[in-house]
Amino acid sequence: MPITSQTFVRSTALLLLVGLLALLGIIGTNVWLVERSQGYFDEVIQGRIARRAAVDLRVSMQDIESSQRGFLLTQDESYLEPYEASLPEVEEQLQALEQVLAPYPQALPYIATLRDDVAIKLNEMAETIDLVRQGDVEGARSVVRTDQGQRAAQAIRTFIDQFITAVDERLTGGVANQRDTINLLRWVSIAGGLIILAVVAGAFWAVISYTRELARARSTVEELNTGLEERVKERTADLGKANEEIQRFAYIVTHDLRAPLVNIMGFTSELETGVQAVKSYIDAKPADTTDPLDIEAREAALEDLPEAVSFIRAATRKMDGLINAILKISREGRRQLKPEPVNLQELAEASAAAVHHQVADSQGEIATDIRVGQVFTDRLSIEQVLGNMLDNAVKYQDPSRPLRVTISARHLPGNRVVIEVADNGRGIAEMDHERVFELFRRSGSQNHPGEGIGLAHVRTIVRSLGGDVTLTSTLGQGTTFIINLPRDLRGYLGNAA
Repeated sequence: MPITSQTFVRSTALLLLVGLLALLGIIGTNVWLVERSQGYFDEVIQGRIARRAAVDLRVSMQDIESSQRGFLLTQDESYLEPYEASLPEVEEQLQALEQVLAPYPQALPYIATLRDDVAIKLNEMAETIDLVRQGDVEGARSVVRTDQGQRAAQAIRTFIDQFITAVDERLTGGVANQRDTINLLRWVSIAGGLIILAVVAGAFWAVISYTRELARARSTVEELNTGLEERVKERTADLGKANEEIQRFAYIVTHDLRAPLVNIMGFTSELETGVQAVKSYIDAKPADTTDPLDIEAREAALEDLPEAVSFIRAATRKMDGLINAILKISREGRRQLKPEPVNLQELAEASAAAVHHQVADSQGEIATDIRVGQVFTDRLSIEQVLGNMLDNAVKYQDPSRPLRVTISARHLPGNRVVIEVADNGRGIAEMDHERVFELFRRSGSQNHPGEGIGLAHVRTIVRSLGGDVTLTSTLGQGTTFIINLPRDLRGYLGNAA
């Protein structure tokens, strides 16, 4: 199934969204699992510290007790060296246990009991050692036989053993939790990686599919363009031939029409001379009001014939103007175009100067805004186009306000330029926007002489230059003629050939 541009955008956006959510999920889960693992790790470290302190205390108490027993049996002071060495460490080890268990208030009573038992045991051993040193061995043995120190020692061992067991269980649980957390982190990373790989694979597939579609479409367009260029060349050649045939036909027809028109005009002159002679003869004779034939002949000679001759004269004059207009267009179409560098700014100023006196008479002005340098085109054709546009602006200006005309030019994409001639004249009705470019068609009130060929001639010229002319207009406000041309006529003529 072909992938469209819209489908590509949607699928890519969806894949990016899924990938982003997966990445955020992986990051969030990893952060949470790392924090959780760090918590278990801290618990394990604290447990190891507590276990080490408990073991050290047990070892110290065992060393102290063994040293005391040896001294009691031998009364040898050398046996008290472990006792003297371990005794200061007991307090440090008790403080270490208290520090480790400080975050757990429920353990404080047990620590207090442990401290009491340690004090009892240490006091009992210190008392027996003092008695032995004083030579009262039996007294020392009596103190031992009270079993008070034995019970304290047993309580200490029991506490330490239970404490170590609890710590070992906690360490085992912490290590297991840490292992589970690491495994979960591993699976989350694997799952997230698979999701991201799937997203990347989907995006890669979408890009590849879309690229293939673009390549296929480009290939199709190139094939169509190749065929289109050939068809355009063929059509252009056909149109050129048809245009030449039309121009040749127009020239032949107008040339053939001129001969009978000249005859008609000549005979009209002779008829006018004869009518004048008859009129003079009738005027010289006295009128006979009683003779109907005389009255009818006098009316025909003095009124009907001169009026008919004037109608014939006007019709032949109009027909002569139309034939001349057709000949003008025909000659223009057959004229060889000469592309040359044309400065539009200079050309616009020259065209404006040609009608300056007419514009100045109505306190008007012509402004230029040319943003194009030189173009390669036919100078005479552009002069004719601008001249016709300015003549129309002057001819159809609004008498209620001064004439304002602006000639502007700017670049267009595709190596083309647009020339606009805007005026504030009487405007053209919307229904006549296209009709004014037709031959012998005019718009609005016909209070100026003309055959209606000016704009048709302009369109013919512009199209021969490879462009087109359109207009925008609002009745009562003004008109803007828009001329679109190639920047270089040589390229157009080369393609047309």
